[in-house]
Amino acid sequence: MRSPYFDDGHREFRAEVRAFLTAEVMPYAAGWEERDTVPAHVWKQFGERGLLGLLHPRAVGGGERDLFTSVVFLEELGRTGFGGLRAAVSVHAYMATQYLSMVGGQELCGAYLVPAVRGESLAALAITEPGAGTDLSGLGTTAVREGDRFMVTGTKSMVSNGMTADFFVTAVRTGPVTGGPRGTTGLSLLVIDAGLPGVGRAGRRTLGWRSAGTATVTFDAVRVPAGGLIGRLDHGFYYLMRGLQMERLVAATLAVGGMDRTLDELRAFLRARDVGGDALARKQALVHRVADLATDLAAARQLVHHTAWLFGQGELPAVECSMAKLHTTELACRLADTALQLQGSHGYLESSFAARAQRDARAATIAAGPSEVMRDVIGRAVLNRPAPGAGPAART
Repeated sequence: MRSPYFDDGHREFRAEVRAFLTAEVMPYAAGWEERDTVPAHVWKQFGERGLLGLLHPRAVGGGERDLFTSVVFLEELGRTGFGGLRAAVSVHAYMATQYLSMVGGQELCGAYLVPAVRGESLAALAITEPGAGTDLSGLGTTAVREGDRFMVTGTKSMVSNGMTADFFVTAVRTGPVTGGPRGTTGLSLLVIDAGLPGVGRAGRRTLGWRSAGTATVTFDAVRVPAGGLIGRLDHGFYYLMRGLQMERLVAATLAVGGMDRTLDELRAFLRARDVGGDALARKQALVHRVADLATDLAAARQLVHHTAWLFGQGELPAVECSMAKLHTTELACRLADTALQLQGSHGYLESSFAARAQRDARAATIAAGPSEVMRDVIGRAVLNRPAPGAGPAART
């Protein structure tokens, strides 16, 4: 689809990324799903092509490219049809390492971000806990300062890349909760080396996203150098609020790419499958269902691209990021479900593309804030918006 957001450079980059993924990823990704991991050499292949640092500064080996270059990459990553792969890569390149890029000091970036951009070191983001996720005030992993170290104790759950990460960007409690129910104070971010004594991890087999290597990570009195603090002490909440908007935009962009592939697979099946001497693609009832899906996908794409444009202008479009994440990830579930239904028993096979698309799509409605939270963010923003021409008294 022609778009004002992309130029010839973006289109050339898309062709390069698609060629790389087609040759070096697609033939092997199913095996990675079976083994619940992305091999180390694959990360280096991504790194050698500059795909793990598109937004990061050139000073750390990044490309310092515009946001729509990343949109292209993420759409193509989504088009692979492997949710575990896209989760693993996006967590590394756009979630865990972005905090180092935003507020990490020179020494910290040199030690962790530079090798991560090269694909020589793997990052994971450890925020969610067994009893807390979206509600940051409930986070219970503590980091107590003892001289030149932090003593870290706690458990993180559902950590993508958790089984193979070399380091964890970790949300920890370094002070009391005094900022109300959202816990705006007392949170910090630490880099924790996976090899430190007291760090443990256990793999968790998930319904989808298999190659993301999801794990529960425990910190049992882990002594972390004070230099591992990312940014300022007790400012983690503010960093996370910005980082979460990027996560939601990334999730929405990946979903658009994934839906492209799902629709392509469905179209190919309906064209090839004959019933009563006529292709399914000629059955009006099915033609109309595909028309609705294609229209919804086109609208979702425009919402995502507009949100990316706002983000690229230096804004922090929290409501639009929530809208984009909510709409695309739920649409991806509907599209995958319809694709499976229209392929009948072929779609119901566990090995079918439609079955994997359905398993993978569901996870995206939960990660980076579930749909229920997205609706809460959007609804409150709409209801608290002042009426046209009204003053402050109009706010509720």
